[in-house]
Amino acid sequence: MVTILPQATPDSEPSSFGFLITLRENAPCSRVDLLRYLDQHKIGTRLLFAGNVTRQPYMNGREFRVSGDLAVANAITERSFWIGVYPGLTTEMLDHAADKISEFLGVGF
Repeated sequence: MVTILPQATPDSEPSSFGFLITLRENAPCSRVDLLRYLDQHKIGTRLLFAGNVTRQPYMNGREFRVSGDLAVANAITERSFWIGVYPGLTTEMLDHAADKISEFLGVGF
């Protein structure tokens, strides 16, 4: 598997406005390559505003404490993105997005 997909936690009732996808380190492509491909096929994406905020320009010259190596935060910063989901998307539109991701990555969902 080349992606990490979201899973609901026990006793939760998620209401997603986007579907988060994270490429694993062993993915056959970079996030940039995949996002360019999706854009060419009219599939909108957004980067997740999270991850390692210590790498943001705003943090330059500021003092802050870091706990741990931030490996997960770095993975999110480098390899995660959203596909928008909302009630206006049809099954065909969602299938199109899933098909294009599967084709590009060479995997099935």
